[in-house]
Amino acid sequence: MTIGKLRQEYKDIINKKYDEYPDFISALDLFINDNKDDLRTGVISVITQAEKKKNELLAEEKRVQGMMEFEHKYSEYEYICGIDEVGRGPLAGPVVTAAVILPKDFIILYLNDSKQVPEKKRDELYDIIMDKAIAVGIGSSSEKVIDEIGIKNANYTAMKEAISKLSVKPDMLLVDAETIPDTDIPQEAIIKGDAKSVSIAAASIIAKVTRDRIMHEYDSLYPEYGFKSNVGYGSASHIAALKKYGPCDLHRRSFIKNFV
Repeated sequence: MTIGKLRQEYKDIINKKYDEYPDFISALDLFINDNKDDLRTGVISVITQAEKKKNELLAEEKRVQGMMEFEHKYSEYEYICGIDEVGRGPLAGPVVTAAVILPKDFIILYLNDSKQVPEKKRDELYDIIMDKAIAVGIGSSSEKVIDEIGIKNANYTAMKEAISKLSVKPDMLLVDAETIPDTDIPQEAIIKGDAKSVSIAAASIIAKVTRDRIMHEYDSLYPEYGFKSNVGYGSASHIAALKKYGPCDLHRRSFIKNFV
């Protein structure tokens, strides 16, 4: 095989999506073993890259497995549901929650707290989760509801909505740093759960991508506030626009008292 074709074969392998794990690692393994005895300088260079990539993936696999502590703790339950919210702190827009039930011991490489994942990879993970999850539910509370009942209660309302939209009823809830009131489903609140539980991390990704897309759509209606870049959070440019133009319909009146 020519060096050019070998490089292309390697690129084809590493361009696979993360939902093709563990075939992803197996393909790399086979590629390395098939070519490790070829002593051409170009081949050695490609194989060195492949071995580095394989080690990276094995380390990532181990990290994700380490985020299954709570899923293993409650392994007697059939449907373990991770729940997280995005949007407690912004000056504008809704709070969005997601409830996600993943297949048992299902590994999604690079799954993490959504704040730790670059936007492009979040979008990739969103597609994988939506495709592979047993069930996904999304809830939200508008800025008006937040003003009426407060962010904490609005968050609980959105979480309950997300649970109600699941296609199967969960029998265990893993919730990021919250205890949801008035539910008959067993639950555990996990501090920084989006970095400790694959189920909560998956919910974090779904909630983040969903809310960001909502705010990007709102940007076309209210371009002066820069919602496409700040997604409603209180950036310096957002606050400056708020002081210049005043609030729009999306602003949380209870959050902007110091600026307007």
